[in-house]
Amino acid sequence: MGQLNAAIITVTPFQQNCAILFDAETKHGVVVDPGGEVDRIRKFIKDNGLVVEAIWITHGHIDHAGGAMDLKEALGVDIIGPHEADAPMLARLEAQAARYGTTDGVRNCAPDRFLTEGEVVSFGDHSFEVLHCPGHAPGHVVFYDKAAKFAHVGDVLFQGSVGRTDLPGGDHAALMRSIKEKLLPLGDDIGFLCGHGPGSRFGVERRTNPFLV
Repeated sequence: MGQLNAAIITVTPFQQNCAILFDAETKHGVVVDPGGEVDRIRKFIKDNGLVVEAIWITHGHIDHAGGAMDLKEALGVDIIGPHEADAPMLARLEAQAARYGTTDGVRNCAPDRFLTEGEVVSFGDHSFEVLHCPGHAPGHVVFYDKAAKFAHVGDVLFQGSVGRTDLPGGDHAALMRSIKEKLLPLGDDIGFLCGHGPGSRFGVERRTNPFLV
């Protein structure tokens, strides 16, 4: 098994982290949360000789799923996730975009399959447990690779902050339960990438994040 690598392409005015997770040896991987600027994502894939096996979605907000359908059609791969509780959001991405005045390239998203708590998704030899972590969005999921001591947490947790809960479907109490009952128990040494800004480790956030201390 080759090393798990992660590349971040920051896209759209939302400054969202589109992540490409891939095996350092085989160059096979997945795109997580293609929020937009699909041409830039495709260029990175081509320039680095990557083979994308699927698109994974953490949740149904426009800045994370707005470009998923265009990328699916360009690459000929399936869209997997999030949890089906975000299906209504994904069906209204174009309406979301209109409210933000940023309709360019945004399409409603129809995943090929939704995910549930405890499922495992993978590419090559890299396996990720699916954790359903509502709060920021009802259907938000986190992808956790135990072997690599790595998680992609989307917009649940950030360096020094936590996900917004003032958007439709947000629930602050549920968000804090997701963090404290599902993420932090995984261990202080787990490194994570998030949907915006730099990543961190769970232990650092447990000790220093003002929302958790």
